[in-house]
Amino acid sequence: MNKTSSRLAPAAEACAQPAIAFDGVRLDFGGKCVVDGLSFTVAPGEFACVVGPSGCGKTTLLRLVTGLLSPTRGEVRRLGVTVDGPSRDVAIVFQDYGRALLPWRTAAGNIALALEAMGVPRLARAERVAALLDKVGLAGHGDKYPAQLSGGMQQRVQIARCLAQGPRVLLMDEPFGALDALTRQALQDEIARLVRDSGATVLFVTHDLDEAIYLGDRVFALQANPGRLAEVIDVGLPRPRDQLRTREHPEFLRLRHVLFDHVQKTH
Repeated sequence: MNKTSSRLAPAAEACAQPAIAFDGVRLDFGGKCVVDGLSFTVAPGEFACVVGPSGCGKTTLLRLVTGLLSPTRGEVRRLGVTVDGPSRDVAIVFQDYGRALLPWRTAAGNIALALEAMGVPRLARAERVAALLDKVGLAGHGDKYPAQLSGGMQQRVQIARCLAQGPRVLLMDEPFGALDALTRQALQDEIARLVRDSGATVLFVTHDLDEAIYLGDRVFALQANPGRLAEVIDVGLPRPRDQLRTREHPEFLRLRHVLFDHVQKTH
């Protein structure tokens, strides 16, 4: 495996117990090897991004972490325990926010769904939902239905619903891919702030190289047929990041060239 940098993020150096660990993972599906030889760790509180060409197994990684898929060989561990199924410690934000939300429930009702599943009393639910709506910039929109909200607002509702369950691991599957550029950038900054405040560990899948560098502490670059880990790139850009200044930083441009060359070679 070619590593642009062998140095782990500071969080990884400070904690011996990874939040996510893949140990020699292979997955066969439908008689085909989908991913093979995957070994890497994500430290608690780390924001890790995954990039690579279509068919390299990016979404498969998330399904393995959730426990919706089991490896043919090797082991996936979550918070030090072998993954054997879904857990309330893990939440996932999908790209298709339209299908992720229940259309017959208001924004507040969708967020409350996670709290209902956890058995939180009604009065406490109302307070927590109001706080989450405010946190994601939707105060005053709790009584609106998904169809009355813009795409960016719907995605904020989905993110708030995930945060409602207090996950220790947050999985994101191209969550901003269907949004316009300005909304996408606003939500990138929003999720960076929310993750920092919550302390959650993030595994974020994206096709957008700039997005991966802008958000990530590290970027895992995959190659396809079968999906393998090709490069691990340490992003040393200072935080908090800025949509203009960070993207003009020489290190940002250097990392973009590294990732672009990788994608060109593996496409």
